[in-house]
Amino acid sequence: MKRLGIIDWGIGGVSIYKLIRERLGPVPVTYFSDTGVTPYGKMARPELVARLNAVISFLKTRGVTHVLIGCNAASTAIPFLTDHGIPVEGVIDSAVETITKLKPKNLGLIGGRRTVVSGVYRRGFTGKNIGVKQRIAQPISGLIESGDVSSDKLHDECKRILAPLKNCSHILLACTHYPAIAPVIQQYVSAKTKLVDPAEDLVKKVGKWKFAGDDKDVFLTTGDATAMKRAARNAFGVEIGKATKLDLAN
Repeated sequence: MKRLGIIDWGIGGVSIYKLIRERLGPVPVTYFSDTGVTPYGKMARPELVARLNAVISFLKTRGVTHVLIGCNAASTAIPFLTDHGIPVEGVIDSAVETITKLKPKNLGLIGGRRTVVSGVYRRGFTGKNIGVKQRIAQPISGLIESGDVSSDKLHDECKRILAPLKNCSHILLACTHYPAIAPVIQQYVSAKTKLVDPAEDLVKKVGKWKFAGDDKDVFLTTGDATAMKRAARNAFGVEIGKATKLDLAN
């Protein structure tokens, strides 16, 4: 039976998991949160590639047949991964495809440091006549990861980070955490600004893999299982019945 593995450093990929449930129904999922190691966005590329290779190899031993990397920072490493003999899809290609179809007049982007500094989106829009104004929004990601979706500090960070983008026609949410606070983000940009979550196109790709069955979902973490469950509930309203802590060596 096919089983989808979703990899993220934290709970951002839960936004994709939730949408898969809503759009595709009973897709058997193994969710892997890697908060027990250095954040993916802070790893040097060789370290990140090695870590993702280790996680994918491990998930294959747990019956995973398809992998979705639900993290922009980690998705920048996909071209450098070992061929594991199973499909591996990231979030960046779908985001570029989504924006290209929208043809925004004035595009803004918020994302983690690695995502922005890598230039992956600028390269993706090359030849498509789409410019992009980018802002590093790492503090927002960290707050949402802790389960914070409404504090004064969160509002202050959103106001500061979004100020140069407030009149953009579209803002790409280039981190899977950000849909959790879309209403907050909207407060600090123009009422005409459209926030773009590329997860819809990504989930359509998952649907083409033709999953079937109602096997139980599995939630694994190298970090704090209780914190993972709390953050998923607070940020996305997703109740994780059981999360298992494990120790995965590099």
